[in-house]
Amino acid sequence: MKRILFPAGILLLLSFFVCCPIEALSASKEGLDLWLNTLIPTLLPFIILTGILIHTNTAEKLFAPLERLWNIVFGVTSPGAYALILGLLCGYPMGTKITSDMYTHGRINKKEAEYLLTFTNHASPVFIRTYLIHLCLEDRIHYGTVYGILLLASFLTMVIFRFCIWKGDTTTPKTIPENQKTEPSAIGSIGTLLDASIMNGFETLTRMGGHILLFSVISAFIRHFLKTESAAGYLILGTLELTTGLHFLALSSLPFKIRYLCSMCMTAFGGICILAQTKSLLHQDLSVIPYISAKCLNTAITALLSLIFIQVV
Repeated sequence: MKRILFPAGILLLLSFFVCCPIEALSASKEGLDLWLNTLIPTLLPFIILTGILIHTNTAEKLFAPLERLWNIVFGVTSPGAYALILGLLCGYPMGTKITSDMYTHGRINKKEAEYLLTFTNHASPVFIRTYLIHLCLEDRIHYGTVYGILLLASFLTMVIFRFCIWKGDTTTPKTIPENQKTEPSAIGSIGTLLDASIMNGFETLTRMGGHILLFSVISAFIRHFLKTESAAGYLILGTLELTTGLHFLALSSLPFKIRYLCSMCMTAFGGICILAQTKSLLHQDLSVIPYISAKCLNTAITALLSLIFIQVV
């Protein structure tokens, strides 16, 4: 079935380029604009700098003094806490990128890495403040309320996975093979380290740019045939690609409560485009299934909390 559906989908997109070149070109430009003007200046410096910190083992040392706190509250080691904090601050897909890098360099074991995937990949605070609240929700709900609901849903997801699914200590034992581990002394000169971190950053962002471009075209293809103003139609777009779904949801005539609920669910899930980026950044030993399961659970919890907020407030 996969060998039939995948080529069929490619042929449909090629047909869309031939039959609707203006729409396809516009979608491609929108995807490239998002990548060039938003993702590169926002994420590239973080990817380069975090790569240096991970290679030199500085990140682990920074969070080591609070090791016991990270173990008790989140069930992670100090390197895992670094992935958690940077994932919260930088947004999709930095949580996944740092988690994968930590595992690749032997800072965390496989169990902790897959556990971290369940609650470290989020929309960034800047995205939530500017895109979700300002554009889609028209500043009608306070930033703290929206971000608080999303954080609470993520925390509850972490608790469920930690105590109901993983049911054990994710921080020990370390099962990373010795040949995967890197030591600061083996890194080489500062120039070599900087060059490697820069190239790694551009390689990561090039992959992300390709996914964004492709999913922008797919979204345009769906919009061309999906002539609907229903909440289900906007949820389909948002499930496919987050920014596209939020953009068209903001332009819709749906009641504010429906827009609020749909936008919160879209943001919590992240979209299939983010899922594809996440999969491309993962180490080959790590499974994407925990991430997918956690995102579905996180979306359900976010919907429930948002409904409670609507009823109470």
